[in-house]
Amino acid sequence: MTCAGISMDPTLSRRRESLAIEIIRDLRVRGHQAYLVGGCVRDRLLGIIPKDYDVSTDARPETILACFPDSQTVGAHFGVVLVNRGSGVQVEVATFRSEGAYSDGRRPSQVRFETDPVLDAKRRDFTINGLMEDPVSGRILDYVGGSADLEARVIRAVGNADERFTEDHLRMLRAVRFAARLDFSIAPETLAAIQRSASNILRISAERIRDELIRVLTEGRARYGFELLDRCGLLVHVLPDVKAFQGVQQPPEFHPEGDVWNHVLLILEQLRNPTVTLAFGALLHDVGKPPTFRVADRIRFDGHAEVGAQMMQKILYDLKFPNEDVEQITSLVANHMRFKDVRQMRLSTLKRFLRLPNFEEHLELHRLDCLASNGYTDSYDFVRAKLAELDQQDLRPPRLINGRDLITAGYKPGPGFGRALEAVETAQLEGEIQTPQEALALAQRVLDRAAA
Repeated sequence: MTCAGISMDPTLSRRRESLAIEIIRDLRVRGHQAYLVGGCVRDRLLGIIPKDYDVSTDARPETILACFPDSQTVGAHFGVVLVNRGSGVQVEVATFRSEGAYSDGRRPSQVRFETDPVLDAKRRDFTINGLMEDPVSGRILDYVGGSADLEARVIRAVGNADERFTEDHLRMLRAVRFAARLDFSIAPETLAAIQRSASNILRISAERIRDELIRVLTEGRARYGFELLDRCGLLVHVLPDVKAFQGVQQPPEFHPEGDVWNHVLLILEQLRNPTVTLAFGALLHDVGKPPTFRVADRIRFDGHAEVGAQMMQKILYDLKFPNEDVEQITSLVANHMRFKDVRQMRLSTLKRFLRLPNFEEHLELHRLDCLASNGYTDSYDFVRAKLAELDQQDLRPPRLINGRDLITAGYKPGPGFGRALEAVETAQLEGEIQTPQEALALAQRVLDRAAA
């Protein structure tokens, strides 16, 4: 069985696998049970190179620490020890456990260490993550029906689905993420349980919701992931402004694909290994359309890019995105409509546009936007040609003068300096001046005119 997955450095994966097998052999020599467990087993069976390797054992944490001096506890309460060999080569080793009640929708209030791997498998989230493997013999230990669900390409909660999602609300988003990443369906009873509990997702911290949304958008099949979020009833809670896209019609002469929701789904379908900022820019570039919708001579969304940029900041800050990501995603939204004007822009305006930070993301968003609407890529092709024609010195020429030069010329610092220097740069980008003397003369004219 094979399945497309997230790219992983094969060499690093092999080193982690080698360490995991070494740990298992050492624990068994000491009389303990030890197996590969969870995602690494699932991915190996699917033909995906595992990103991480985890080991499950009946050895207690203190025994694991004693066996492996280069280790440390990372979840003492849960019996998790990290064995680290440096350079990213590390393996989590966890004691078999069963769990008591979850009081906060995130963590169990009580953990019991066990000697029976069956109990450890039954406390896991989904059947495909409950498999264990003896890497020496290749034998698969399946106590929860994970093998059949892998073969059927199904995400199914272990045991009672309602209980699993009550224990940890984030599992609802994880179900969607695994289904999207692996191109699996969600079992009907598991899907129904998510729908019943969907509103509980807001009890989870914004950071954990953000991280799962990032994975849905960037690990492959983003369109399917967002269709599932909607079908599960989660979208309206985690991203209500995206849910609002549904039913917002667009002018058919520009958007034959239909409403804003369908437009965005078509963009998500085309995402290929996107950065986080491009992925969220693609998802939210038209977030300003629902509040600006009006019908005049045709359907219009006046100022939707500017409105969307304002909305974007609140959405991203609520999800606890770092400032640099907020700035880039907001810039993608604020500038995405400017491409329609590139052939009419003054050369200086065009050059300033082309030198926006991470401009390749702006360009790729525009390409996706075109392909998901009328299919015309004339502006994209024009900009590509300009970028090939212009080098970095054309876009960012060395400054001819600065504020100190204006002071030396007898001017007192003030707001006029900024306007004068901007006028100089504009003339330089237009090719109208080339020397410091010409720049100073222009700046003096601007300052003298302002003082008159």
